[in-house]
Amino acid sequence: MRKLAFILTVLLVSAAPALTQTPSGAWADKLFMNKTVHDFGNVARGLQLKYSFPIRNIYAVPLEITNVRVSCGCVTAIPSKKVLQPQEEGTLDCNMDGTRFSGFKTITVHVTVGPDYVSTATLTIKANARTDVVFNPGEFNFGMVPQGQQPVKTVDVEYAGSLNWQIKEVVKPPEAPIAVKVQELYRNPGRVGYRMTVSLNADAPAGQFKHELILKTNDPSSEVMTVAVDGNVQATLRAAPSLVSLGSMKVNEARTFKVQVLANRPFRIVDVKSTGNDITTELPQQALTVHTLTLRCTPTAMGEVRRQLTVFTDLDKGASVTVTVQGTAN
Repeated sequence: MRKLAFILTVLLVSAAPALTQTPSGAWADKLFMNKTVHDFGNVARGLQLKYSFPIRNIYAVPLEITNVRVSCGCVTAIPSKKVLQPQEEGTLDCNMDGTRFSGFKTITVHVTVGPDYVSTATLTIKANARTDVVFNPGEFNFGMVPQGQQPVKTVDVEYAGSLNWQIKEVVKPPEAPIAVKVQELYRNPGRVGYRMTVSLNADAPAGQFKHELILKTNDPSSEVMTVAVDGNVQATLRAAPSLVSLGSMKVNEARTFKVQVLANRPFRIVDVKSTGNDITTELPQQALTVHTLTLRCTPTAMGEVRRQLTVFTDLDKGASVTVTVQGTAN
């Protein structure tokens, strides 16, 4: 035990930079590159406000996020990784629910790291929720979408006040795989209503997406407002697991494992190819939405085994998916 404590002490002393205090009193603040404050500014009532604080473990020992506390239930804060290795990066993903407060709001988020050397960083999130502009719902959330589909989401924007309030333009990021339309629904004395429509493009790539639309208005007190667009495009064809670890194996002895290949409609597997000759399987004959392949790995020589399996199908354009198989033969 004394030897372990000594080793940890040496590592911490040699860390660059060392675990020293910041002006706020916590060395954990340095994990956030001293960017511990985010101000959303003036926002519409009902918006779902999203921001990710970047985290980087600049120290020479692994650090675990052991606790996250917020001062208000209107904010959730979730770390992208619980444990950060030295120099590893992550984020603290924060969501501020604009339906749960009005006016100026300041929230503190306490992030404790440890467990051997404990420190707590204090983050601050600010926003001013206007009561005269309301978004319903507060974001464009597409959820899980099968690749190739084009779902549509709408958000209604209402203004109540003395201005001849207008949305002059909506700007989307050029890389966002979406189309945006804005329609004025009504314009009455003291009340204006718009409907924003966002549709996902058919060629949206697989994976998670997060974007922000910028609304430019004629309101001198808040010329720009933002609304989040997010979702997850599920690949047409995918394998589970995509990484197979076989651990330690014996030379010339078969190790059996299973891989599922899934799609959003029935398909046939026409071929399975490997970068080596030591992995074999039998091709299923039926067209299914979920295939379970039983594969066998028989290493013929000692050493590391790392193979790429490619599963070819009869889906559009001969869609294929890759699985990595790794282990050690001895």
